[in-house]
Amino acid sequence: MVDENFFRDRLRYFRNAKKISAREMSLALGQNESYINKIETGKSSTTITSFLNICNYLSVNPADFFSDDSANGFGINEVAYYFQKLTPRQSCYMLEFLKDLSHENT
Repeated sequence: MVDENFFRDRLRYFRNAKKISAREMSLALGQNESYINKIETGKSSTTITSFLNICNYLSVNPADFFSDDSANGFGINEVAYYFQKLTPRQSCYMLEFLKDLSHENT
């Protein structure tokens, strides 16, 4: 079963990874300034042609856009994305937790 939020989460992930605002991206694609925001919030959808333009703008292969690089649907890119949102203190805690967890599995 496909998560209905997957597309908009991936779009937001790739856009944020490039440090591009939704407004900036919308205008660069020749769209209304709220175009990307409406897609990411589920208020609008996109055509295949617009999707390909989005991929081109983000320098992402369409197959990679939908790539699921782990069995549970939570790949290393998503881990990195959320990890960078942590405070330095939280990052240290999480890193130590992951180290401890990896030692338990060896």
